[in-house]
Amino acid sequence: MLCPVCRHDNFEGEDNCDNCGADLRTVDIPASAVDYRGRLLGEHLDDLGAAIPETIDSGADASDAIQRMHDTGIDCVLVTEGGRLVGIFTDRDAVLKVAGRPPGPCPIADVMTRDPVVLRHDDPIAVAIHKMAVGGFRHIPIVDGVGLPTGVVSARDVFRHIAAELR
Repeated sequence: MLCPVCRHDNFEGEDNCDNCGADLRTVDIPASAVDYRGRLLGEHLDDLGAAIPETIDSGADASDAIQRMHDTGIDCVLVTEGGRLVGIFTDRDAVLKVAGRPPGPCPIADVMTRDPVVLRHDDPIAVAIHKMAVGGFRHIPIVDGVGLPTGVVSARDVFRHIAAELR
């Protein structure tokens, strides 16, 4: 067990550090997860001001989604069935899953990312950053308690917010 004061390697179960005498009895007790709730990362996603998301029905064609993304200048649309989130379709999906396919209909349900990782509006920004980093995502939908999409958090939104706060 490493001493948190002097970094001396002690035997497991020692009450005090053999090197500096520091108390080791509480070193291996997990700390509450409040360390990241600082001025910036502890803020909730509500503070990002996420816009109302663009949605498209799961029965639509991928070309409709791509056209809407092009017309509005956005990077993703949320795919819904009966108003509930069932998938996400991003510019990356358009390039990797749609480009190069033979001409003709391409149901968005066939090329969307199903059951995407989601966030809640009151999740801390740190949770969004963590989910983006671990999953390699650039966009994460925000849903309410019943699965209705209320927004989309993008890596760009997070970085802009942090940069603005640091000025």
